[in-house]
Amino acid sequence: MTVSVFAPVSIGNLSVGFDTLGLALAPVDDSLLGDTVSVQTLTHEQTQTNVRNQFELTGTHAHTLSRNKQDNIAWQCLLAFEAALREHELPLKPVKLTLHKNIPVSSGLGSSACSVVATLAALNEFYQNPLNDTKLLALMGKLEAKISGSLHYDNVAPSFLGGLQLMLNHGNKVTQSLPFFDDCFWLIAYPDVVVSTKAAREILPQNYPRETLIEFGQNLAGFVDACHRQDKSTAFALIKDVVAEPYRAKLLPNFENARNVMLDLGALCVGISGSGPTLFCAVNDLTRAQNCQTWLQQNYLQSELGFVQICKIDTQGTRRVELLD
Repeated sequence: MTVSVFAPVSIGNLSVGFDTLGLALAPVDDSLLGDTVSVQTLTHEQTQTNVRNQFELTGTHAHTLSRNKQDNIAWQCLLAFEAALREHELPLKPVKLTLHKNIPVSSGLGSSACSVVATLAALNEFYQNPLNDTKLLALMGKLEAKISGSLHYDNVAPSFLGGLQLMLNHGNKVTQSLPFFDDCFWLIAYPDVVVSTKAAREILPQNYPRETLIEFGQNLAGFVDACHRQDKSTAFALIKDVVAEPYRAKLLPNFENARNVMLDLGALCVGISGSGPTLFCAVNDLTRAQNCQTWLQQNYLQSELGFVQICKIDTQGTRRVELLD
């Protein structure tokens, strides 16, 4: 038996909600932008001596990761999931775990979260769902923190559940879906510049002025309220970053110019996806989206490995897929 699960990319923070908001996206051309993980049963003949499980790394961005399975977050997810099974006194099976790494690392699109979510969701389905969504999401957050250096769910939650997610700190409930605006088109422009999550966090100040904290709280509260009231103009007017972008913008070549051009072209909002370097913006119609895409392709990308995708909100989140040989 083989189970393959896909996890989509996401925009963390969404400018207005530092470590608090996350939005899952899907390209309008129906391509799968994210990571896929396959879990396959190993026969007795396939199992190597003293090695119960096997690991394979493939995909368009496999070359950016270590081939040593011990260094890979997907392998760490397998070990953690098996530990959870032991706690439930459930039997383990010899498996081959394959990570299809199809998005760049340190992209600001939840790259590590995609690997974590796809791996744990695939394993859970392979074992016929011994963990409920609450326990699975908690495990996802724990494994994602190994890569990012801190516990936050703004990438794993939307990648797992889809849509726009608001992070909570209320007992076992760590996220809540928010209503949003399905008619918008979202652009993500990855320029192929390395900005690690750790470096992007270290550049932020340890303390913020009181007025900044007040503005952050007012903007986030107003945004959530506008989403529930479906007040589009107010919601997008409040998508602005007073916490991270003022410090991180200088890490992204040509970001400030690109932001101004996007606004001139009719963008409803422009921001840094997660810790960068990916730029995101939202527009009302496909024509504007295509105009923005053309400019970003010609002026924001730093190499041929960069890309600009026009997307819609991914409402499905993680799902099972069939991979062609």
